[in-house]
Amino acid sequence: MGGCRKYCGLTLGTFAASILLAPGAADADSLIDNVNGITLDSEGKVIRFGAMLVDDDGRVKQLLGRRDKRPHDVDFQFDGKGRTLIPGFFDAHGHVMGMGFGALTLDLSETKTLAEALTRIAQYAADNPSRQWIIGNGWNQETWGLGRFPTAAELDTAVSDRPVFLSRVDGHAVWVNSAAMKAAGVSPSSKSPSGGTIVKIGGKPSGIFVDAAAGLFDDVLPAPKPVERDLALGKAQEILLANGVTSIADMGTTMQDWQSFRRAGDKGQLKIRIISYADGIDNMIAISGPAPSPWLYDDHLKLAGVKLYIDGALGSWGALLKQPYADKPGDSGLAMLTSAQLKNKMSRAAMDGFQTAVHGIGDKANDEILSAIEELQVTYKGDRRWRVEHAQIIDPADISRFAASGAIASIQPVHQTSDRLMAEARLGPDRLEGAYAWKSLLDSGAVLAFGTDVPVESSNPFPGLATAMTREDAAGQPFGGWMPEERLSREQAWQAYTNGAAYAAFAEDRLGSLEPGKRADFLIIDQDILLATPAQIRKLQVLQTWIAGKPVFVSN
Repeated sequence: MGGCRKYCGLTLGTFAASILLAPGAADADSLIDNVNGITLDSEGKVIRFGAMLVDDDGRVKQLLGRRDKRPHDVDFQFDGKGRTLIPGFFDAHGHVMGMGFGALTLDLSETKTLAEALTRIAQYAADNPSRQWIIGNGWNQETWGLGRFPTAAELDTAVSDRPVFLSRVDGHAVWVNSAAMKAAGVSPSSKSPSGGTIVKIGGKPSGIFVDAAAGLFDDVLPAPKPVERDLALGKAQEILLANGVTSIADMGTTMQDWQSFRRAGDKGQLKIRIISYADGIDNMIAISGPAPSPWLYDDHLKLAGVKLYIDGALGSWGALLKQPYADKPGDSGLAMLTSAQLKNKMSRAAMDGFQTAVHGIGDKANDEILSAIEELQVTYKGDRRWRVEHAQIIDPADISRFAASGAIASIQPVHQTSDRLMAEARLGPDRLEGAYAWKSLLDSGAVLAFGTDVPVESSNPFPGLATAMTREDAAGQPFGGWMPEERLSREQAWQAYTNGAAYAAFAEDRLGSLEPGKRADFLIIDQDILLATPAQIRKLQVLQTWIAGKPVFVSN
């Protein structure tokens, strides 16, 4: 990354200390001056400014134009040297602890072939002889061009002396070796649990366990220690801040995750802002009891709602479709909940004021979620902001139902480039209308909230912004964009990554933009985001990240 390590001769650490220790710092303002400031308002309109006054509580006090008189009675003044300043990104859908653990364990996301993956697995096992289990993530049979799932027998060729447990890139399937199946007591007579599938070949478990079937290993997998969880959270924060993400909706927070967040908050080490959606009803109740939590640690943490699943993912043929898969006739996906179960869980959350965020990939899944919302909103009135996570494959006839029911489409644009060829194979050319239909949703009046689904994809928001504008991948393919009618304008895409994401989390009163009264969470970047081409946006560098008017990341 570009940029400098110093602020007028001070390192990041001493600069931050100077703010905290300077006389009068507790009740004085800071001036961020000489910047090319850009933000969007709640309507998506561009606001430009040359300076920003931040109060002692870390909130924006005033935006100043280039010719506006600057206040002189400030405690601290920062010279932006004319560089571009924008709001920090709000990732509407990520997995904070999964990201941290993924960065600290075996990562297969960059492997291009099965052979390369097996080599890396074997090397990792050799480098870590004391680990009782080899745990990793990120594999993708589609990227490998395999045309099928890998097997335990293939994994045994890399590691056979101890259990191996590897999560697929989307978290909806695991690949294990024979030692892991033996440890979990899995045998040819083992039956698939509700909401999951034990993939078998010739009547024997193949080594692939889809969705709920991965739970067969819960009792034998070594549980991370609190200190390991805290290390994972620290690593996740480090990566997020370097990528310009200042707030994130954590989808699937467990009680153990929440305890890690609280430990960091208690120690003053929770830098990013986390809006949690509990992993199911039991975790929701255990974490927050009878109602969503208040904002904690100066707006750094809140339990807002619950994350539910009704289907799986396209990559593992688990997304619930209205018609069978084009490349797997007779199979229409995996229902993780019945219609009645979904409505019961959503009702249990809504009755106590918790927001619901339901995972919906396939068109049948999205139909089921929308039907549940339409039925429940008769009973649970008011501003509920029902969330549909992913909203990936939608029957064109159902698109208008989002706005009509007030459902928010929480989408991850980079999935479109990652999934394009797979989606074509899974659905066939005649069923692609309504797939990754961002512009259609927006034109229908739906609110879009953008994120990355980290660690499924990188938490870097800039490739997602470029993808939303072009429908092209990093190589510019396909030229002109895949289903280009679904492209968004620059401002529309940016709005979804900032104000839209904040709105989806009931946080638009304090986060999402740089306007008076909101938190001064911002980035210094190396290019003007409104002038850069999509290709330049992909490579855009975060030079500095500030939260509540204080620096938390400076690039080398």
